[in-house]
Amino acid sequence: MDDSVTVAKTTEDAPNTVVPNLRQDLAVLMKVRLNFFILITTFFGFVLAMRGSDFQWMKLFHTILGTALAAFGSAAFNQVMEIDLDARMKRTADRPLPSRRMDPVVAFGIGWVLSAVGIIHLAAQLGNLAAYLAAATVFIYVCVYTPLKRYSSTNTLVGAITGGIPPVIGWVGGGGEIGWQAWFLFGLLFLWQLPHFIAINWLCRDEYESVGYQMWSNGDLTGRKSGLLSAMFALMLAVFSCMPTLFGAVNLLWSIMGPLLALVMVALALKFSRDGERTSARRLFFFTLLYIPVAFLLLVGAWKN
Repeated sequence: MDDSVTVAKTTEDAPNTVVPNLRQDLAVLMKVRLNFFILITTFFGFVLAMRGSDFQWMKLFHTILGTALAAFGSAAFNQVMEIDLDARMKRTADRPLPSRRMDPVVAFGIGWVLSAVGIIHLAAQLGNLAAYLAAATVFIYVCVYTPLKRYSSTNTLVGAITGGIPPVIGWVGGGGEIGWQAWFLFGLLFLWQLPHFIAINWLCRDEYESVGYQMWSNGDLTGRKSGLLSAMFALMLAVFSCMPTLFGAVNLLWSIMGPLLALVMVALALKFSRDGERTSARRLFFFTLLYIPVAFLLLVGAWKN
């Protein structure tokens, strides 16, 4: 997902360019827009855990704050490690590090401070388990996923692990234990991310290939491989969505709509695999964005106390 700040490029014909200010550069460094979406899943994890209990707003605040700081820090580390590749891609070349508006040492320090403060905050306010989960997310994202993108297409699976942990942090923050519910939230986000990122990878495959990123969509000119992979993971998501029903934890609303929502994703992925059109890939991508808030709203409405 491209979270770069859009600015005018410096050219001889356009001397009056718009240069991002420090606030905008920090927002890009921390991938605020992308991480805001992640925090939505943390929020819903917390809300589900608190169902049937007195809602604790300050606890929610601490959960979101700690998770946000850790996520912002890992995003800064990620960009420090990918300066050379970001500089070679049009959609990322204007980020603060490849454009040399920010010193990498400063960005590295920001990453350390944000990650450390976020993890420590979670430990102090919510307990060690939430802090361990956040620390694991930062470690996997920075030390495994980011370097793996240069060597193996399995990086998508590893990246999906980091995206599946935030709603579990929310669940733990809301007082939930690591039982089947936590694993369900993790699995839901893990499986959802795969069609989501495959669509992104296919749409941006030319740039990814040009800098050496190893992605499933590399070389897939027709979109057939990417579409079928997306359909397979979306079908797995539809089956996995039945898990709360098997445990008797939801009413009929989720039992019907949860799997059906994922099956719509399957249909969009299959259409993309057949025609290989960018418009079909974009429809799949935008539906994956819509899926998360709709799915979680359905879960909150269907979840039994």
